[in-house]
Amino acid sequence: MAVFLPSPLEILERKKMPTTISDVPTPSFLVDYDKVKKNAQKMIDTCERLGVQLRPHMKTHKTVELGTLMTNGTNRTIEVSTLEEAEFYAKNGFDDILYAHPLIAARIERCKKLAYRLKAFHVMIENFHGLIALLSSPLENGKKWSVYLEIDDGCGRSGVPWDSGDVIKLAKEASESPYIDLQGLYLYNGKTYEATDSKGIENTNKEGTDLLQTLHKRFTDNNIECRTLAIGNTPSCSRPHEGMNVLTEFHPGNYIFYDMQQVTIGSCDIDDIACRLTTRIIGHKPSHNIFLIDCGFLALSYDGMYEYPNEFSTFVDNADLKVIGFSQEIGKVTTKSGDKLNYDKYPIGSQLFIIPWHSCATACQHTVFYVHSGNKITDMWKPAKGW
Repeated sequence: MAVFLPSPLEILERKKMPTTISDVPTPSFLVDYDKVKKNAQKMIDTCERLGVQLRPHMKTHKTVELGTLMTNGTNRTIEVSTLEEAEFYAKNGFDDILYAHPLIAARIERCKKLAYRLKAFHVMIENFHGLIALLSSPLENGKKWSVYLEIDDGCGRSGVPWDSGDVIKLAKEASESPYIDLQGLYLYNGKTYEATDSKGIENTNKEGTDLLQTLHKRFTDNNIECRTLAIGNTPSCSRPHEGMNVLTEFHPGNYIFYDMQQVTIGSCDIDDIACRLTTRIIGHKPSHNIFLIDCGFLALSYDGMYEYPNEFSTFVDNADLKVIGFSQEIGKVTTKSGDKLNYDKYPIGSQLFIIPWHSCATACQHTVFYVHSGNKITDMWKPAKGW
């Protein structure tokens, strides 16, 4: 007899929860509550030990529940990557929110509403376009724009190049404006993703910390106040060195879930990963030595597939399996070794679990997260969507 499982949205609307992991519809995103709780607490403890303010990034999960967990119940001092996220968290009682995305004039009006609504709302600039947009739209009622200046350390991400004259020019003009409160500097420290082990991350952290201190001295020499030195990504903050206690803020995000990418570069251990994708086998293709799963690129994402073909799709308790291709809703699975698949071991309808390469990219594909402790489903969380 066929078993018809309700869709995630139908489950939410009915306020019914699957009983166990085996009962969830597929493909679905699973969150191990015990592990996210442990990951959150470990980062809180790290920041307390170093005397650094934790400003966790919400972009990985975009849920109220994990926002509360990552802020140790305060619902304050967070970072987001979209205005939709900022509005979502503001609506749900969060405050002290940093919109960590290069500002453009087209987003000023939404930013204004958030600045008036919240006790503390911050924006980020990396060029004169963003600065001029702020100067052209000053806040009223005694409020000022609270601004972080993003720095590029040479990895080619967003941010003003750290060794260019524009750093001081931007900071000087911002700090002298009566409409702006310049908080300080933010460095993503993206070179940590080039590391291959924890030692490599620590070495890059030292370089990033030294760079921020160098800029801080340049600010001081030019009579520019710089209250905040912020560094932010998961590798940086998961493998800090003691010298990072001179910084003001840590801005990690992915650490709440972690993923195979973080394992590969030495940011965490595989047992720290707190999320999985569950899927079911829907077809056998012996002529091609593959089977099909109900997980296409819309459920898992392509991120990492071509750069890391073996690590990209790590199957739990099935180490020799890997995804080799996608359509929108179907994945193709074969063996890493090239051995023939044992189809008796993988019957149609059976359930499999995949550890994502990039949990941020996988999580954002899903409208519901199924939260579990052990095998039991304990809750369902609905993330913010959109921009």
